[in-house]
Amino acid sequence: MVPAPMDQTQAFAELGRIRLDEVSLDDILQRIADLANRTIPGTRDVSVTLARGSIAQTAVATGEVALVLDEWQYAQGHGPCLDASASGDSLSVPDMAVEQRWPSWAARARAAGVGSSLSVGLPIQEAVVGALNIYGAEPHAFDRGAVEVAENFAAYVAVALANAHLYDTTAALARQMQEAMRSRAVIEQAKGIIMGERRCSPEEAFALLSKISQGANRKVRDVAEALVAAAVRQGR
Repeated sequence: MVPAPMDQTQAFAELGRIRLDEVSLDDILQRIADLANRTIPGTRDVSVTLARGSIAQTAVATGEVALVLDEWQYAQGHGPCLDASASGDSLSVPDMAVEQRWPSWAARARAAGVGSSLSVGLPIQEAVVGALNIYGAEPHAFDRGAVEVAENFAAYVAVALANAHLYDTTAALARQMQEAMRSRAVIEQAKGIIMGERRCSPEEAFALLSKISQGANRKVRDVAEALVAAAVRQGR
């Protein structure tokens, strides 16, 4: 059963209710593609292309036709979704029957029952670029109004991707901070042991740890961990 068409105001309101921190990126992208497919007039299928360097892939698609036409472009190394990804522009193919920029791809699209397409580059500032691809069954399926709606959907895709990148960066930073805190804790323990044994200051204790570290070509944390472990064994 084909879902009923959706008003764009309703679609964007539904997107606005998605909690980006509670839903996986794949689920978010699939939801955006599904809503775009139901909202943009004349649309048959929608997909999202993501590319890093020379490697491109379809992250989500609403149907097999979009997936097949995307993957043909990846295999050939050219096509509207790849060019839109690289440039960040919106690239329209109004009529596959007279398309001259990508004639082989257009012929394949016509054979698959696609008469027109629109690829909207995603405004991503990181190493990954991409495009929102909209495929229409009929020629001239997408007027200026449809392009504007598609660009609004593309903005949601870009926000979701930026949020995922931010989460990854924040998570990595949190792991680094946790690791640093663990390192500091064991170094402080080792300093306490040295201070107790040698009756020295914290600065002198750390200087000794550093000297041992350099002499053994080991990290200060590793030296500290060994010292703490030896003290625990002796205390048993």
